[in-house]
Amino acid sequence: MNNTPENGGKKIVITAPLTETIDHAGYFIQMGMASMPIWMEGVMTRKYPKWRDVEYNTDGSAKYMPAGVRLVESALLREYDQEEIVCCYPDDLEKFVGPNTRVVAVSTHNPLGVTFAAGVYTSIFGSSKMPINSHYSRQLFQQIKSNPYRANFKVIVGGSGGWQIKQTDSFDELSIDCVVEGRAESEETMQIFRDAIKGEPIPREKDVAHPKERSAFMVPRHRTTFGVVEMTTGCGRRCQFCVPDLNPQLDMPKENIMATVDANVREGNKQISLATEDMFIWGQVHTSTPFYFPNREALLDLYQSVIDTPGVEQHVLSHSTIAPAVVDPVLIKKLSEMLLPKSPIHLPYLSSHPQKKALSPLIGLETGSVRLAKKIMPSKGVPFPIDEWPSIVLEGLKTLNENNWFPVMTLIVGSPGETDEDVMATLDLVYEMERRNLFAFLVPSIFTPLHDTRMEKAVGVSETRQLTPLQWQLLMKCWKLNLRPGLYSWWGPIAWRTGALALWAWKLRKINGPSFTWPLFMFASALPEELMARMGKIYLGKPLKTKSRKELLELIKPNQQQYLREDCGDLPSGWKPAGKPLEVLRAEVLSTAD
Repeated sequence: MNNTPENGGKKIVITAPLTETIDHAGYFIQMGMASMPIWMEGVMTRKYPKWRDVEYNTDGSAKYMPAGVRLVESALLREYDQEEIVCCYPDDLEKFVGPNTRVVAVSTHNPLGVTFAAGVYTSIFGSSKMPINSHYSRQLFQQIKSNPYRANFKVIVGGSGGWQIKQTDSFDELSIDCVVEGRAESEETMQIFRDAIKGEPIPREKDVAHPKERSAFMVPRHRTTFGVVEMTTGCGRRCQFCVPDLNPQLDMPKENIMATVDANVREGNKQISLATEDMFIWGQVHTSTPFYFPNREALLDLYQSVIDTPGVEQHVLSHSTIAPAVVDPVLIKKLSEMLLPKSPIHLPYLSSHPQKKALSPLIGLETGSVRLAKKIMPSKGVPFPIDEWPSIVLEGLKTLNENNWFPVMTLIVGSPGETDEDVMATLDLVYEMERRNLFAFLVPSIFTPLHDTRMEKAVGVSETRQLTPLQWQLLMKCWKLNLRPGLYSWWGPIAWRTGALALWAWKLRKINGPSFTWPLFMFASALPEELMARMGKIYLGKPLKTKSRKELLELIKPNQQQYLREDCGDLPSGWKPAGKPLEVLRAEVLSTAD
């Protein structure tokens, strides 16, 4: 790289790994990139041969960037001219980094491959523990490190993966000057940029304050990857393993959300996804009603406004919790009627929609063990007691499936203190889903002690070889159930069974040890599960006696039952509505949402 960029380069260059910037080939491709080992990149490329293709603005800058990058850009534009700032793809750094460059800012969520999913989905194959995304992150940092003008600028890293660099002390290896954890809008973040631009010392690491008022949030001015638009921060359920829930529980003003939607559409984006830890808290944060009773009117108004925006052709759900589906099934029905026509997801063997469309939010299941749930996520099921977690999951999933919601549900395998009884309880729940013909894409992941969480120093299973036979069975049972929609052809089960057994014989039995063998046989359907259970090789989950929705509603605290909606039915005995007339409440919540 010998050519000097035009006009000496940009003062501030912002970028992200290629795998985090791609804006096509399906919304779930980034999940695959973050968890699949690098040696499986060829499989991804055969499935999506054009995944590396990106779009450009006329000046060579990136047409789209992750939402976090766009927030940094918007924050900087408060003090610096647009001509001084550029967002670019990694392969174009040489076009913009020059003698005038003072800061290269990088956003990354998994630079070293340490996430919930990556640990299990890479180490199971043994040959590499580096996910595809980590490979491209390291490639980006190497490009920056080898840049001929490296001595002139500071490298500032942000995003949800910064903690990985701090924990492994990879600053020098990756040529990073500062890791910032927190929001770009923070005055502390801006001060780091000011000092770097002036050539003054900057801290090696900095935790910056999170906005505490919704009015403090910035609005991206340009197109975001996958049309991601921030909807809320925080969650409020206080799970001990969760990083985002440490943030204040806030929902973005509707005008901010719509401004970002308009910016995306204006620059050619046809898809929007409202990013949140729980979509159902929006419009109910800091109101007189507890956040776990969804604000139906506000949510329907917001989503209707988004999908009615001219140019929005697709909408994809982000994260949610499952208890609201039990609390307000009418909301789920109305959202389905509204959002299914805009969904890009098609599940022909599951959906009853005329075009076989489906909605697939990400929902945390985590465990089927009430004992463990009380320990690590005691508020996960509010307004219901966590003692009824299996019933909450089954009743919620029933409502979701009936409305063509087939969620992606995460499970944590190998949590600190997890016993065989806990795993068996989770298997009981998974088998009960199968018996009731309920469906979710179950994504089990090995416990990861994430930085700054209440469990950051806790020790659980750290690699697949440590898994017990029951934990292996849970993993394999989840994957087996996930394959059901794709194995309806006569040849599908035969091909899958043969391939799985061949892979086990060739490699996996040596890598993952003897605990892996019988669960793999179960996964491949080499023998009937009932027979393997009688042989004592696997555990056949026992049927669960669970509570109905009506029985669950009776368990809600008496002073909170007033927030239930009459049109949902199954009301507890003695139920009375909240004190104000519905028309007044509707006006109040819509005013709060706006």
